[in-house]
Amino acid sequence: MRTLKVGLVKTAGLLAAGMLLAGAPARADVVPAFKGNDTGGIIAYSLAQTTDARQLAVDHCASYGKVAKFRAVDARYGGYVSFSCRWVPYGSAQRPLRTLY
Repeated sequence: MRTLKVGLVKTAGLLAAGMLLAGAPARADVVPAFKGNDTGGIIAYSLAQTTDARQLAVDHCASYGKVAKFRAVDARYGGYVSFSCRWVPYGSAQRPLRTLY
């Protein structure tokens, strides 16, 4: 009798867990529209169409004391604008400016 109750509780628990998982939406990982580090980064093409992508890259690289150089544009849905952060060229006595507006 006791094993019947334990089996019933386990079955009910599995059924409840299955229903919760079946009701949860399936989705892929969330990818940020702007991502980068000290060597460069990527900007989603949809974000680049609505904002100033050049200024985003310049501000990002300036926070590391570097200048931005754009590498490639994948101009389609889901594409990215890629850039690299390079050290300030020789002969330049000043650090890059970071605009705050």
